[in-house]
Amino acid sequence: MTAAAHDRESARLFAEAQEVMPGGVSSPVRAFRGVGGTPRFMVEGRGARITDADGNRFVDYVMSWGALALGHAHPAVVEAITRQAGRGTSFGAPTALETALAKRIIAALPAVEMVRFVSSGTEASMSALRLARAGTGRNKIVKFTGCYHGHADALLVQAGSGIATLSLPDSPGVPPSAVADTLTAPFNDLAAVAELFDRHPGEIAAVTVEPIAGNMGLVLPAPGFLRGLRELTRKHGALLIFDEVMTGFRVAWGGAQLIYGIDPDLTCLGKVIGGGLPVAAYGGRRDLMEQLAPAGKVYQAGTLSGNPLAMAAGIATLDELSRPGTYDRLGALSAAVVESVRSAAAKAQVPVQTASVGGMWGFFLSTMPVTDYASARASDAAGFARCFHALLDRGVYIAPSAFEAGFVSTVHDEAALEETRVAFEHAMAAVTAPSRT
Repeated sequence: MTAAAHDRESARLFAEAQEVMPGGVSSPVRAFRGVGGTPRFMVEGRGARITDADGNRFVDYVMSWGALALGHAHPAVVEAITRQAGRGTSFGAPTALETALAKRIIAALPAVEMVRFVSSGTEASMSALRLARAGTGRNKIVKFTGCYHGHADALLVQAGSGIATLSLPDSPGVPPSAVADTLTAPFNDLAAVAELFDRHPGEIAAVTVEPIAGNMGLVLPAPGFLRGLRELTRKHGALLIFDEVMTGFRVAWGGAQLIYGIDPDLTCLGKVIGGGLPVAAYGGRRDLMEQLAPAGKVYQAGTLSGNPLAMAAGIATLDELSRPGTYDRLGALSAAVVESVRSAAAKAQVPVQTASVGGMWGFFLSTMPVTDYASARASDAAGFARCFHALLDRGVYIAPSAFEAGFVSTVHDEAALEETRVAFEHAMAAVTAPSRT
C-alpha cells in the first residue's frame, strides 16, 4: 500500500496505547491533536521513507524532528551503533568516543571551545541557563514567545499583555515562582528586548533564542535581529545563548551562527549530533564551561550523558555530513519542496508563506508574512489540518502541527520530490474543501 487510507492497525495500537500511556503517546504532538485523526504507528524507516503498522509508506519530512539528516537507517550509522553495541551500551565511565565527538563539534563551531554532553535538549537548555546565571551572578533571563527550549519549569512561560507584565506559567504544575525571573519578548522584536534591559538594569543574565525559529513553524530572523541581540547583550553584560538543538548541523556545518556570522557565548545542540539516538550538548567559551563541576562549582550530571551508542552514532553522522557539497544539496532539496508548495498553492489559489534554509523548510497558510508567534498563530490551522490529511492520503508525512518545521535528508531523491509535488497539488486543493468529519 502507498496511501494512508488504511489505518486499522494504527487505530488498534493507539487505543491500546491510551490504556497505559497518557494520550497514548510519549510526546504530545504525536497524538495528532492539532490535526485530528489517528496517529500512524511506525514500524520501519529506510532512507527518505517510513512505513506504518498498516503497511502504508510515506515520504518522510519529519525525520525524527530533524535528527535524521542522513535519512533512516543510514548504513554508516547503523554499522557504528552495531559495532559499539557489541562492545557495551553504557559504562557510567568516560570513553574516548566523547572526546572524539566533542572535537568534531568544536572544530565546526568557532564559538564553542568546550562541550558538555547531556541526553536531551531540555537538559542542554536548562543547564546552559544555570551556567549563565552562575557566570553573571544574575537571575533573570529573556526568551522569545513561540521559541521552545524544552520543558524545564523556567522556560514554560506565556507572555503577559505586554513586556512590562510578569510571565505566567504555561502549564499546570509550574509555580509562578519558577517563572518569576523569565522575561518574554516577541521574536524579531529588537526594541522589545532593549526595553527589557532598560527596565531591569543589571539583572538579566542571558538572552536565549532559536536563531532560526523552528518551534512555531519555520520563522527566519529579520535582518539585523541576531546582530542586535549580540550587541545588546554585550552592552548590558549579559550572555547570548543560541539554542541550536534544531539548527545545529542541520542548516549548515557550523549551524545558524555560521550563516549569520554571530558568536554566541553558549550554544545548545541536539538532534543531528546523535544521529537519531538521544543526545544533546551545550558548549561555549572556555571560561564559562570551566565553571562546571568537577572543574568548577556549577553542578550538572547525568547517568547516560555521553552514552557510547549515541556518541558512535553522532561521530558517524557528522563524518558523513562533513563531505563536500552536503549542505548545498540539503539547501537545494528544501528549496525544491517549498517551490512545490508555492506552485500548488498558486494553482489552488490558496495564500501561502514559505521559507527554507539548509535542511529545513516550512509553510504557513496565510496572506501575511510570518515573523513571530502572533503572525504564525494567525495562519489557517483548519486549512492546514485538511492539507495534512490530504498529504497523508497521498503518501507524504509532515509534522502533524501547523507550528513545526519540515526537514529533508541527504537521501531524499528526485522520486521523493516528484511524489511530494503531486501530493501537494492534491493537498492544496483540499485546503478550501469542507472540514473532515
